Order: sequence, then C-alpha cells, then structure tokens
Amino acid sequence: MKLINIVKHFKLITHHKWVVFKLCCKVGEPWRGFMHDISKYSPTEFWEGCKYYVGTHSPITEAKKANGYSKAWLHHKGRNKHHPEYWQDDRAPEKTPVIPYPYAAEMICDKIAAGMIYEGKNFTKEYELEYFLTREKGKTKINPKISNFIEEILIQVAKDGVDATLTKSNIRAIYKKYCE
Repeated sequence: MKLINIVKHFKLITHHKWVVFKLCCKVGEPWRGFMHDISKYSPTEFWEGCKYYVGTHSPITEAKKANGYSKAWLHHKGRNKHHPEYWQDDRAPEKTPVIPYPYAAEMICDKIAAGMIYEGKNFTKEYELEYFLTREKGKTKINPKISNFIEEILIQVAKDGVDATLTKSNIRAIYKKYCE
C-alpha cells in the first residue's frame, strides 16, 4: 500500500463528507450531514479504501473486481441508514420499507455529492439523473416510493440545478408526495 494512496483516500472521503454536510444543511438535516459516512474512517473501510484507491470512482468497485466482494461495503451498508441496502430484508414482510425522511434526504445529498466529487469539473446538473436511470433504477432493491422520490429530485436538479432543488421545503414536499 502506498502512502500517497492513504493521503489521497483520506482527502477524498473528507472532501466528500464536507460536500454532503453542506448539502444536508441546505435540506435541513445538518446532523445527518455531520455524521455522514463516519464509518469510512473505521479500519475495515479505511484500509480497504486505501488499498483499492483509484480516485475516479469508489474503491469498493475495485475491491469487488479483485475479490468478488468488498469487506468495506458489507461493513458500510450495515451501518449507514442512507443506503437502500441498509433497509433491505428479503425475509421480512416488507422487504424494502420506505426509508425515513432524514436518511432519504441524506441519501439524495450523498448521491449528488458523489457525482460532484468523482466528476470534478466535468460534473453537470444532468449527471446524477443519467447515472440513476442507467445504473441504479431497477437494479437496486429499493422501495418504489423512494425510487420515485429520488427520480423526481434528480429530474429537478437536471432542470433547475442543485441550489434551486435542494431546499428544505422542496425536498420535504417531494418526500411527502411519494412517501407519506
């Protein structure tokens, strides 16, 4: 493992947390933003992230390619309620329940921040919608109400931009429309 990967990975996850925090503040969830992805600093997640660091996408993808799974991802999704996988239970009567508002709002901020961080200057307001429609929708087990919530927000971001869309009243209204 290279020292430069340790430094770059630390900077990447810290920068991502900072952007998520700022976006969460905009949607009225500063505590969720502050606590966002704190588990990425745990040894299980941090060292795997350093080992498979590439800078252009998640090291989890690289770990899965190399090993067939990622210990960091298994650790992460079980501790972070803003991930749909946290809420999935194939043995429960409700296999994918509606994610409660604070975590759903954090999830939106996380998605947008990830695009901003990994795309850098190439990030466009349309990026996350395209990513969601081509790589996530219908492929991730998620409650259909939450999927509709995500899609409407990302459509608004693509049309009006991040700042106009990510307001406390707007995100709350869209959640209420689909999830309450």
